[in-house]
Amino acid sequence: MAGAIKTPGLLSDAYRTVWRWHFYAGLLVLPILMLMALTGGLYLFRDEIDDAVYRQMAQVTPAASPASPDQWRTAAEQATGGTATNVLIPNRDDRAVRFGVTIEDGSKRTVFVDPADARVTGVTPFGGVMETVKHLHSLALVGTWANVLVEIVAGWTIILVATGVFLWWPRGRAVGVVSIKAAEPARRPFWRDLHAVTGLYAGGVVLFLAVTGMPWSAVWGERVGGVIRDHSWGRPPAPVASAWSHAAEGHAPAGVGWTLEGMEMHAMHGDHAMPAPRLSTVIATAEREGLAKPYQVSIPTDPTVAFTATRQVQKVEDTRSLYVDGVTGAVADDIGYARFGPAAQAIEWGIAVHQGTQFGWVSRYLMLGGCIGIWLLGISAVVMWWKRRPKGRLAAPVAPPGPRAKTAVLAIVLPLAILYPLTGLSLIVAVLLDRAVALLSHREPKGQTS
Repeated sequence: MAGAIKTPGLLSDAYRTVWRWHFYAGLLVLPILMLMALTGGLYLFRDEIDDAVYRQMAQVTPAASPASPDQWRTAAEQATGGTATNVLIPNRDDRAVRFGVTIEDGSKRTVFVDPADARVTGVTPFGGVMETVKHLHSLALVGTWANVLVEIVAGWTIILVATGVFLWWPRGRAVGVVSIKAAEPARRPFWRDLHAVTGLYAGGVVLFLAVTGMPWSAVWGERVGGVIRDHSWGRPPAPVASAWSHAAEGHAPAGVGWTLEGMEMHAMHGDHAMPAPRLSTVIATAEREGLAKPYQVSIPTDPTVAFTATRQVQKVEDTRSLYVDGVTGAVADDIGYARFGPAAQAIEWGIAVHQGTQFGWVSRYLMLGGCIGIWLLGISAVVMWWKRRPKGRLAAPVAPPGPRAKTAVLAIVLPLAILYPLTGLSLIVAVLLDRAVALLSHREPKGQTS
């Protein structure tokens, strides 16, 4: 919602039209964007917040000889009456392991277990407070359709930044460009300068956050994911079944040791039962293979499916996933970042920067600056609108007629609408609403801009 100079006659038709669409983009996006900025800013400090909230549950006394991981799992399942689906192995000896457990009614819990004696130290809703923050950030609390809303918001945020750059361009005007020139906070020029200068310094980060958030979206994310899969530009496919299930089909798994090599493995049936997979076996393999902590082990419900031990990384280059047979301990596959396709590498890198981990404190505080910038832009926009609005009117800038004005908007908006389908669809809706507003306010004097 960029401000305007007091003499509307000096404004070009293109400027007024772009300003109008900037106004509507802000009107549609800013409330949700400010919520996402607040929750995203909190999520940047998820480890510190989580440790502060759950310290009593998470802090334990280190033990020289911890209990068996299968005892941990049993304790977590008995405490909740559910089924363990994953466990997080911390990188500190004085921290509890955390199990994700699914209850019979479909709800989930996080169970803290002392690795020393398999004692349950606490149970929380799944993921705790930061899971709630994450669901607020992704709008998942609204419902599964929120992925559609996220894509629309991200697309309109890009439009907001693009039109904002057009409006920020100085054009010889005596306004704040790289610094705030207006000195009186009580007057609208100050807020206009604050809005423009904040947009200059935060706009690039806001644009980056919007673009790198798109992989989570519904239509665009699924469409791009399909293209990546079709061209093998993504992650290598995970092994469908465990090494043991391959052995049961008559093929000895590689690396299982001398006792299984050369033996003909038959499918288990009749009086013969396949040994139960063990979490202890998987964790022992992860330790033997040098998988750095912290890492998370997914626990499949199907005994023929491999466990997955995935390192929890700060830098995307350190990504590593082991697919481990829960019976034999054999590694079905070991996939690192170097084996990712080019698209997967780019997307994963973008997500790591988006989450503030890739470059340590630099990326964390850079993303935090973008979140703060969104709030400054939102507050200054509302104040400008409030100060200039006539009573009882929306105060949207009037769209002047003429092909030049339409060309300016189309040049900015149309490529984005083609790239992001849901944004294009919402743009059509916005155009129809704009027409309706124009019809309702047709009695407004033509030269008025407010």
